Amino acid sequence: MVGRLAGKNAIVTGAAGYPGLQKALAKANEVVPQRDGKVEYRVVDVSKESEVEAAVAHLDAWGGLDVMFNNAGIMHPKDGDSEETPEAIWDMTMNINVKGVWYGSKHAVKSLRKHGKKKGSIINTASMVALVGAATPQLAYTASKGAVLAMTRELAIVHAREGFRTPLLQDWLGDDKEKRFRREVHFPSGRFGEAIEQAHAVIFLASDESSFVNAADFVVDGGLTKAYVTPEGPATEAPKNLGQ
Repeated sequence: MVGRLAGKNAIVTGAAGYPGLQKALAKANEVVPQRDGKVEYRVVDVSKESEVEAAVAHLDAWGGLDVMFNNAGIMHPKDGDSEETPEAIWDMTMNINVKGVWYGSKHAVKSLRKHGKKKGSIINTASMVALVGAATPQLAYTASKGAVLAMTRELAIVHAREGFRTPLLQDWLGDDKEKRFRREVHFPSGRFGEAIEQAHAVIFLASDESSFVNAADFVVDGGLTKAYVTPEGPATEAPKNLGQ
């Protein structure tokens, strides 16, 4: 069986965290379903351009980049409201969440051009907080994800005639047990999203199946941002993250 991403070279940032790991594993299963490909990991600080540049350049020996998934991001526990958020936390959040996406996108475009690629996917992760407000203060995080939303739309239009697509994943962080039981009721399905469900969305956006999907806000939130009153009744069944 040939995977949907077979023959493509992909970078996934933020793969050390659980949701990011699920997305990376799903992508690897599509790229090398028979385990006859190659998967590597690198420790990279996405807020440092030189490290991002080196990670992308590492794929030169493999024929250059085809898919960049800018998934790394932080929401610092000291991120609060307009008065409480320390400037250092604001700067750290912007450096990782916004500059990191810019650096990843910048060097992805450079690699695609360098290797004469006529198509490529640059997928950026924002968050549903870029679309709606939240009563839980996280000002720097929310502002950073709004910036990623705007930047992604600009990148998508600027590079569209080169064949480089830049869709945006608007996800809901699944597998957060501390929040799960407090907030599941707000989802129309009555349950949290799971990381594997986000991963499947990324596989679609990275594959040629989404060849006409560009500058899109691909929202994977179970309908939360469109719900006013949620249904009653038992929750729907969630998929198992590691089950295939």
